[in-house]
Amino acid sequence: MSWIREGELNLLERISANILKAGPIPKHIAIIMDGNRRYARKRHVERQEGHSQGFEKLAETLRWCLQLDIHEVTVYAFSIENFKRSKEEVDGLMELAKQKFERLLEEQEKLEKHGVCIRVLGDLSLLPLNLQEVIAKAVVATKTHNKCFLNVCFAYTSRHEIAGAVREMAWGVEQGLIKPSDVSEALLSQCLYSSHSPNPDLLIRTSGEVRLSDFLLWQTSYSCLVFQPVLWPEYSFWNLCEAILQYQLNHRSIQKAREHHSESQAILQLEADRSCVAEMLQHQHQRHGNGMPMDAASRQEAVCRYTASREERVRHFLSALQHKRDSFFSDLCSPAVVA
Repeated sequence: MSWIREGELNLLERISANILKAGPIPKHIAIIMDGNRRYARKRHVERQEGHSQGFEKLAETLRWCLQLDIHEVTVYAFSIENFKRSKEEVDGLMELAKQKFERLLEEQEKLEKHGVCIRVLGDLSLLPLNLQEVIAKAVVATKTHNKCFLNVCFAYTSRHEIAGAVREMAWGVEQGLIKPSDVSEALLSQCLYSSHSPNPDLLIRTSGEVRLSDFLLWQTSYSCLVFQPVLWPEYSFWNLCEAILQYQLNHRSIQKAREHHSESQAILQLEADRSCVAEMLQHQHQRHGNGMPMDAASRQEAVCRYTASREERVRHFLSALQHKRDSFFSDLCSPAVVA
């Protein structure tokens, strides 16, 4: 079954989509695709069939998103917590994922046509090597596509992601790429798996559960959260429309909160830079005994110089971090990789 389904909406769906598109449409939605196992019990089929139906629903939902001009989707495919399930179910999920990513590699022409970039976010080292390799090939094969983005969170939890971002910043300090004073909320955001994506505008969880289950906790602080009772394999175009309508009803307050947070972070960063400059000047005064205080203009110039140097350090660090991450995928694609 194809990752990307082509085709037009029916007449009623097209009319509804056009009405929705008269208002603000989320650029990026995140989905907790919950309810596959309950769907299997409801239909008296094997769990694996429920998971397979869930994947088919993802492909259909991606088609709806393209028709609605939603160009980025992030899905919770497999939590690190899911490793606690039975070996039979986990092995089945690993095999299903391998099959679907292999199918993706067979669909490169279609993915290129639509400009679909596939990203897989999570601790891939926890996965079987053969699955790591096929995921890496899919990521590398589509990395230059830039019309729409599918982010698959696999072997993922948000707390694990945040802890990993902290470790990356610690690595940067150890390597002398950044200073401890460069560590900030903004820098941590840029060290997350999702650093190349804007934060989701809308998060949807199906199945009636009303919790985030450790999914994108950092990124959804200012997102519209919609919890829907439908099981994921039974999700419909109309369920998606309902979620988007909820986003539109709350769009103004969400944007206002985001702007306020952005302004607050800019003020906090400026204050941090000023504090660092003041500390540096104090050390210079203590070392050289210079009793001449700096005037306001000179202090402002010093802050500007410090900000520029900090931003340059951060750019260099993020470039090194990206190279490290790219190397992980390219090394897995190398024929030299062995089990």
